Amino acid sequence: MPAGSTCRICSGTLREFIDFGRQPLSNRFVRPEDIEGETFFRLATGICESCTMVQLMEEVPRELMFNEDYPYVSAGSSVMREHFASIARRFLNTHLKGEDTFAIELGSNDGTMLRTIADAGVRHLGVDPSGGVGETAREQGVRVLVDFFEKESAERIMAEDGPANVIYAANTLCHIPYLDSVFQGIALLLAKDGVFVFEDPYFGDVLRRNSFDQIYDEHYYYFTARSVQALAARYGLELVEVERLPVHGGEVRYTLAHAGARTPSLAVSELISEEDASGVAKLETLEAFSAKVDAIRDDLVGLLKDLKEQGKTVVAYGATAKSATVANYFGIGPDLVEFVCDTTPAKQGRLTPGMHIPVRPAQAFTDPYPDYALLFAWNHAEEIMAKEEGFRASGGRWIRYVPDVTVS
Repeated sequence: MPAGSTCRICSGTLREFIDFGRQPLSNRFVRPEDIEGETFFRLATGICESCTMVQLMEEVPRELMFNEDYPYVSAGSSVMREHFASIARRFLNTHLKGEDTFAIELGSNDGTMLRTIADAGVRHLGVDPSGGVGETAREQGVRVLVDFFEKESAERIMAEDGPANVIYAANTLCHIPYLDSVFQGIALLLAKDGVFVFEDPYFGDVLRRNSFDQIYDEHYYYFTARSVQALAARYGLELVEVERLPVHGGEVRYTLAHAGARTPSLAVSELISEEDASGVAKLETLEAFSAKVDAIRDDLVGLLKDLKEQGKTVVAYGATAKSATVANYFGIGPDLVEFVCDTTPAKQGRLTPGMHIPVRPAQAFTDPYPDYALLFAWNHAEEIMAKEEGFRASGGRWIRYVPDVTVS
């Protein structure tokens, strides 16, 4: 364990349990002429011996990850579009039913969730540091503040708009190392009877499903109900509800309120008991997870090398951020995978971070179909396979590596 490694939440001691080595910025898809300028860092994860928060051992400066060129857009998946529309409708039917209610979304991206709230005529504000997606949201009628959310920006929002009935964040909170300032801002902005709702990858599912590629530079924290409960209490907030979600390979939606404002549901204590029983915070569980990752690496690389020797064509599907962890830790480059196809225009014509696999448009997948497709976007498997029925019909086979290496 590196000397001086302390928890960003409670200053407790961090115990490192997995090290993915030298990694690039996961969403920095590079132009061929810009290869020499790539940024690398050590990707390792530890658990706090005091509050049990799982977190990266090293922080990547936020300005390098989230800026004008950030390529991810929430509207890219039909499943996620409906997911965000559904939670927006739930808010409109509950916490936003009164007069002059106010909703804030942290990490609002292209405004996919807030668009439903805006269309209902409810006061709202999206806060996102990436100006490109912020402009996309504005074009859809969503009010956006291009900034990092922290105590200072919360004070400005409070002065201009008043308290929020709902503060929401999806796949955002886990990205932010400086949660102290974020939670100070939330506690300040949240109305007395308001709720702060956030959803992020669930560390219990990462362990259960061996979804190790959820660990990459943008995901600084890996939450459990117990660690969120401890985090909330430090800022006068209380975990009052948890809800398991199937999206992105397994998430939990956490609902927080001011301490004493709402009665915690039975689901909170049940999930914490489940975590304790499965040993998610035990070092031996985490070390077994690390060993399993190495076994998956050996199986997948062995398979790809065998297919190469057989003269089979292999491409990857989905230029995801998390595939940077897989490609770089496993050493998968264009020698084993010819290219990655992806629907995001900003990624096309570029190279994947670190391993420099070419990224091509989605139509390259069908022209002609490859023999095998490595599914980097495994969390959207059902949606993708339904869309690509022609690949199976042509005799093509999918390769997956979560929870194990399988060919189907």
